Amino acid sequence: MLLLALKVEHPRSVHLIRGNHEAADINAQFGFRLECVERLGENGLWVWQRLNSLFNYLPLAALVEKKILCMHGGIGRGIETIAEIEAMQRPVNMETGGMLLMDLLWSDPTESDRVEGVHPNARGPGLVSFGPDRVHRFCEANDVQLLVRAHECVMDGFERFAQGHLITVFSATNYCGTANNAGAILVVGRDLVVVPKLIHPLPPRALEDGKDSPPGAGQSPSAQMRSIVSAPADPWLEALNKERPPTPPRGRPPAKSNQEARNSLAWI
Repeated sequence: MLLLALKVEHPRSVHLIRGNHEAADINAQFGFRLECVERLGENGLWVWQRLNSLFNYLPLAALVEKKILCMHGGIGRGIETIAEIEAMQRPVNMETGGMLLMDLLWSDPTESDRVEGVHPNARGPGLVSFGPDRVHRFCEANDVQLLVRAHECVMDGFERFAQGHLITVFSATNYCGTANNAGAILVVGRDLVVVPKLIHPLPPRALEDGKDSPPGAGQSPSAQMRSIVSAPADPWLEALNKERPPTPPRGRPPAKSNQEARNSLAWI
């Protein structure tokens, strides 16, 4: 809701693209419908339905200066050109969007640059992971230098793939209260140099007694973001950087059941 409000207030500066949870069945399953009802009472279900109608109109990708292509999931098994994405008519839902929409919103890179090709994805039936060879061919065919996507929790907030031609960026810190991951945003300069900026989890004392506030607390959303990005490091943050484990492998064993899959970090 905050992002939608920012889009309304700054339509030429804020650009939103669709993710895999911008679908009614998925966000209902993960609590969005219930939250709307609990917060808004008898109007909650109507609001939830209207928001999901809006989600069907959201852009599916964004092209920065014709060189950096952004999407939520990836290029999957079947996306070969940017023109294919541009040609998809909106509004579109998961039933009418077919394999192309599934790839854009749900696919992931393979475990590492050593795993090429297209492989089944542990997220579920019909979903795939794509290798660095797919990324290289896509970038060359479309004359782009970088793919930027989200969809996976990575410990350092960002992770490079395909020799740097793809970056996964994940901005939610300490995902689900258990991952202890950093978040990140990507800053793109005028020369298209991409610089990641880390967002650290709150120190344990702030979570325990609430005495500390995150940088920018009480400010406007844009001022908060500037405060987070520019906040000076302190000894706790430096120690956290040293102690944080390396980014775990992307590959995940298949879940024993659908419910276990939905409870895992793979269902981001």
